[in-house]
Amino acid sequence: MKWLIAAAALALVVVVMSFGFGGRKGHALNVVGSTSIQPFAEMLAQAYQESHPGQYVDVQGGGSTAGIQAAENGLAEIGMCSRALKKEEAGVFTPNIIAYDGLAIVVHPSNPVEGLTLQQIQGIFAGQVANWQEVGGPDRPIRLITREEGSGTREAFTKLVMQKLRISRKALTQESNGAVKELVKHDACAIGYMSLGLVMGELRSLKVDGVPATHEDVSAKRYPLVRPFLFVTKGKPTEAAQGFIDYVFSEPGQALLAKEGLVRVR
Repeated sequence: MKWLIAAAALALVVVVMSFGFGGRKGHALNVVGSTSIQPFAEMLAQAYQESHPGQYVDVQGGGSTAGIQAAENGLAEIGMCSRALKKEEAGVFTPNIIAYDGLAIVVHPSNPVEGLTLQQIQGIFAGQVANWQEVGGPDRPIRLITREEGSGTREAFTKLVMQKLRISRKALTQESNGAVKELVKHDACAIGYMSLGLVMGELRSLKVDGVPATHEDVSAKRYPLVRPFLFVTKGKPTEAAQGFIDYVFSEPGQALLAKEGLVRVR
């Protein structure tokens, strides 16, 4: 199922590419993939273009799996992936970790629950814990918000939290961090997971095993839910791709990512 969804997302990317990006068809570096990385990549692209006249970078979403497929099929010079590469992918793609991200467990600001253990989060998303009262909250049902199959965010959450358990079929599936955010911020009973760098002030991030989801705790590796943000290329990057990657690893690029809530790698 996740490959069908990824294929559909990739097909949409192909359609968009066929019309060109902003009238720059044939002149842009194409970066495709994770919707978690997408807003950060768009900021980097804008800054890069301003400091490198004549260089254009077009960023599209679609999910991590779609980004991997786009890079493999030559539809994008760079794929964005918000999870570690799988064993079968590692031999094909060159990974570039551009930053680290905390995976935030988010609730409505009015929810009085301050934190959960990893075991409690696992039980909630497996459907074994169905009422907030069971974890110290009010007597209200828990509404689960999850990401779609093929999402790097979902795969990271599954690996870090769910392990061998499956996410409940009762969970509402959303196709982006933004969609998760919109549902949770309007529902006092909801719980979801998303990139810490995109939480802002409209949601509240829960402590996990007593550790708050902060930039400092992610950077110090105290917070237990941390994942890499990757730019991947098939083999050696093209000259254009290498130029953008070099900028992302430069002081201005890393400073921009840190300013937006991610943990820099350089």
